[in-house]
Amino acid sequence: MAVKHIAVLVTNGVEDVELTSPQEALVNAGYGLILIGDRAGEIIRGKKGTPFRITASIDSVSPNDFVALLIPGGFSPDQLRGDERFVNFVKAFLTAKRPLFAICHGPQLFIQTGLAASLTLTAYKTVQPDLAYAGAKVKDQAVVIDGPLITSRNPADLPEFNQAIVAALPKLT
Repeated sequence: MAVKHIAVLVTNGVEDVELTSPQEALVNAGYGLILIGDRAGEIIRGKKGTPFRITASIDSVSPNDFVALLIPGGFSPDQLRGDERFVNFVKAFLTAKRPLFAICHGPQLFIQTGLAASLTLTAYKTVQPDLAYAGAKVKDQAVVIDGPLITSRNPADLPEFNQAIVAALPKLT
């Protein structure tokens, strides 16, 4: 059986565990993760110093290449939301109502899509007001599921987040 791939939008400053923990859960469920950044082969560093290799350039992929999208938090989403290529990638998942998973600062990318007002979600406590100002319905709970959109607040919520995202995908193993 061919491996089903999940896109991960990421750059320097990602919250290390918000990438490594969901990655482990998704790989254990039979999925492969493709780290998408500005340049394929580039080594980025997490907030805690973990090195991650970018698998594919944002210019070389299409949302249709993936079964789901993961957006880990940290400083990465704030940097990515300034680049229309990443915003458009996220917007494609939101408009098509495809599986999209974001934790902590990850939902910041939703603001730039212009679609926040149609979403019910959660995020890191300092991001929650920004999302509410953009029109989103924000809940302060460990995991919020809004159709194919699953969001979470912070690293402490990872066990519940990982369980929810794996449960949302077809079983492959």
